[in-house]
Amino acid sequence: MSQEYRKPEEHLAWHETLELHELTAFQSNNLTALKMNMPNVKDAQLKALYTEAIKNLEKNLEELLAYYPQAPKPMRAVAEGDLTPFYAGQLLIFAKTAVRNYSIAITETATPQLRETFRKHLNKAIDMHAKVFNFMYQRDLYPAYNLDRLLAADVKNAEKAIKL
Repeated sequence: MSQEYRKPEEHLAWHETLELHELTAFQSNNLTALKMNMPNVKDAQLKALYTEAIKNLEKNLEELLAYYPQAPKPMRAVAEGDLTPFYAGQLLIFAKTAVRNYSIAITETATPQLRETFRKHLNKAIDMHAKVFNFMYQRDLYPAYNLDRLLAADVKNAEKAIKL
């Protein structure tokens, strides 16, 4: 049975563009952190794993950035800044990942007391995510309602992380 595929549209769909953004932001932030931490890693085997992870993330980002010209709206550059956006972004990604991980963990939990502990942790993670998001949004560090700026920041951060 052959599968037929639709002809690709002129641009990416909105939902896939947002997933592209999430993956690019997540990997850019972690690539920066890995590169910043690398000098402190003393174990040779762990350093080799860091090196492999860094190379994989650089390649991933290069491949993901190739799709940015296909985003639904044109992008424009954003101004340079200090490391506050990086630190806040890292905290936001941590909170978002904690929400996802606890949500999954709850579905795998049979012990009621452990499930209740996970639920409390999940609620704390949700609250932290909201606080960090609001911090970033109020300071114009996360333009959640402006896809142009959001994607332009992804490109800038990914390119910056690759060049580190």
